[in-house]
Amino acid sequence: MISRRKSLQTLASGFGAAMGSSLLPDFGQAASSAAGGPKRVIFFLQNQGFDPKTAIPSGMKNTGSLAGVKLPTPISALEPFKEKLHIINGLHGIHTSPSHSAFFGALGGYRGSDGVPPSASTIDYELSKVLPETLLPHLCIGMDSMENMKAKPTVANLSASGAGQPIFMHSNPNHLYQMLYGGISQGEIRKQHEAKSGMFDRIEELAAAKGGNLPSADKQRYGQYVDGFSDINGLREKLGSVSDHLKDFAPEVDSRYTNPEFETDWHDSLLDLGISALKSGITSVLTIGSGRGEIFGAWKGLGVEQQGHNLGHMPQPDNPIWVKIRQYNSRMLAKLIEELESVPEGSGTMMDNTLIVYTSNNADKQHTNGANWPVMLLGNCNGAFKSGQFTQLDGKRPINALYTTILKASGVNCERFNMSEQMAAKYDSGSGPLKEILA
Repeated sequence: MISRRKSLQTLASGFGAAMGSSLLPDFGQAASSAAGGPKRVIFFLQNQGFDPKTAIPSGMKNTGSLAGVKLPTPISALEPFKEKLHIINGLHGIHTSPSHSAFFGALGGYRGSDGVPPSASTIDYELSKVLPETLLPHLCIGMDSMENMKAKPTVANLSASGAGQPIFMHSNPNHLYQMLYGGISQGEIRKQHEAKSGMFDRIEELAAAKGGNLPSADKQRYGQYVDGFSDINGLREKLGSVSDHLKDFAPEVDSRYTNPEFETDWHDSLLDLGISALKSGITSVLTIGSGRGEIFGAWKGLGVEQQGHNLGHMPQPDNPIWVKIRQYNSRMLAKLIEELESVPEGSGTMMDNTLIVYTSNNADKQHTNGANWPVMLLGNCNGAFKSGQFTQLDGKRPINALYTTILKASGVNCERFNMSEQMAAKYDSGSGPLKEILA
C-alpha cells in the first residue's frame, strides 16, 4: 500500500491512462479488491440519537426478512431500496460514554467527549487507507444551522487520522467547491481559487524556511503544519491536472450556494458535492455529519423552527418534527443510492460496490448511556453483506465489532478495532466480525 503522501504525488500522472474507456479511474487494487469487498464507504451520522422505533417495522422483534413488511414513515423513502437495506439493533457503545455525543468516539469506538481530542484513528480514515487509492482518500462534510456553518466553516468532531489528529469537516459549500473544482471554474470562483492557491504556496514557502531553528519538539509540530499546507497545495495541483475529467462531474453553482434561503439549501449543496466527489473518483470515503457531531443543527427549510439542543429532548417516535428530519435523511440516502446506481462500474454499477452506514453520533437518543446503538446499512457490496433484513442482537457486542466487520469485508484481517483485550473482556462478548451481517 503506497503512502497517502506518495499517492498525491503520483496518482494524477496515471489518471488518464487508468481511466481507459471507463467513467471512473482505477488507481490500482488495494486490499478491498477481493470479490465482494466495498470500493467505497459512506458514513452518515445524524446527531441527537437514532431511536430504533423510527426504523424498525412495527411488530418486528426478532431477526427476519424485510420483504413482507412496510418500513416506518420516517424512513419510508427507502421502501424502493428495501432489498438493499439491513437494519441492525442491539449493538452498544457504553464504553464511549456518548451522552450528548460520543464525538470522535462514535467512529472510533472509544471514550469521547466535548473538547476531548481523539485517542486513535476512526474507522472512516482506516478504510481510506485500504480502499482503492484516490486523489482525496477521505472527504468529510458537516451540516448545521446557517449561523454555525458561516461562523465555523470547518470543524473537527467525528473523524481522526490518529491520536490527537482530528480531520476537519467542510460546512461551506462555496469553500468546498473552490477546493474541488476551482481550477476548472470561471469568473469569481476561478479568481478566488487562484488567489488562495498563491497564498497557500507562499505560506508553505515561508513556513518551511522559518522552522529550521526551532527546538526538536516544536520542529516536529511545525513540520506537521508545513506538511498540511504542502498536502493542500499538492491536492490543488493534482485536481487541476485532471480538469478535463472533473468537468463532467462538477455540480452547477446556483443560488443555493450564493444566496441560500435556508440552511437546508447548503445541506443539499454539500450532499451534491459529496456525490460528485464519489462519482468522479476523487474520494472513496465520504463522512456526513448532520449536526456536525454535536448537539446543534437546524432544519428550517423543512418547516422545523426548533433547533439545537432542544430537539434532543423531544421523543423521536411519532414526533412530527423528527419524522421530517428522518425523512429528509432518508431522501438523502435515496439520492446517494440513485446517483451511484446511475454510473456503470464493472459488470454493475457503483452502488453494487458501495456500503452506506447510517447511524448517530450518540446512539439511540440524547442523554444516552449507549446501551443500544442502532445502525442501518445500505448496499451488499456484491454479496459481501446480508441485505433486505432486520437483525436483532443481544446488546453484548460493541460498535467496534461493526467496524471490524467492515474492515474484514474490505480485506483487512483483524479481530478487534480500537479495543484492547482488557477492554474487550468487559465490553465485548465475542471477537472478530459480526457473522450475523456478513453473507
